[in-house]
Amino acid sequence: MAEHGDGTRADVSPDFSGKTAVVTGAASGIGRAIATRFAQAGARVALVDLAEEAVRATAAEITGDGGIAEPYACDVSRQQQVLDTFRAIAERSGPVDVLVNSAGVAHVGTVESTEEADFDRLYAVNVKGVYNCLKAVVSAMKGRGGAILNVASVAAVVGIPDRFAYSMTKGAVLTMTYAVARDYIAQGIRCNAISPARVHTPFVDGFLARSYPGREAEMFEALSRSQPIGRMGRPDEIADLALFLCSDAAAFITGSNYAIDGGFVTLKM
Repeated sequence: MAEHGDGTRADVSPDFSGKTAVVTGAASGIGRAIATRFAQAGARVALVDLAEEAVRATAAEITGDGGIAEPYACDVSRQQQVLDTFRAIAERSGPVDVLVNSAGVAHVGTVESTEEADFDRLYAVNVKGVYNCLKAVVSAMKGRGGAILNVASVAAVVGIPDRFAYSMTKGAVLTMTYAVARDYIAQGIRCNAISPARVHTPFVDGFLARSYPGREAEMFEALSRSQPIGRMGRPDEIADLALFLCSDAAAFITGSNYAIDGGFVTLKM
């Protein structure tokens, strides 16, 4: 919001009209909120997710609210699927202006309790999936510019108990962000990362139900209090930061990582 001379406020929210934004992991949680927010800002949004039924439902909800959204069922860990999907997006919606890499999976465990299959699964989605999507858009963005946002995590920069494999993958996401920002700055491509702490998503609810049956409310409060601000983040709060960083208002920002964590990194005692 900006202030007029008469003290009234004017809406200066980012306008993505005429732009094509791709959001992976768009069927639920943070990705769903980001896709919805971009559609509200006028973008043509391509929703990419492995969960075909859920991503179609999300797209239908967005279009029902007046947005422009197309669902694409795709396994981001499979490069040919990704290349084919991004080719279809460009043919239907035009060149990609914005890519948000939000698809990801989690795992609880130390190095001892993490099995090879767990490690490989997280690497395939969280690391290779980001690489595949980056590879699919960077060449097309060169010369015309674009904005890329990778969803990392506070686990990329601080030690969190029982998150060995997850932390590994998010550290890789962060360093891929820096590499792409450095390699393509002269081509007008900006690449940034955001690092959320705990955000209240369906994943959190499912984790609590599986791990603490009958104690969900108690453990939810405990997890909320583990962040200095005293609560979990909301997906729409993450989406607002994502929208800003991909907008022209952030044209001077690249190669940066933004913690959105209720003080978790800097204020945690």
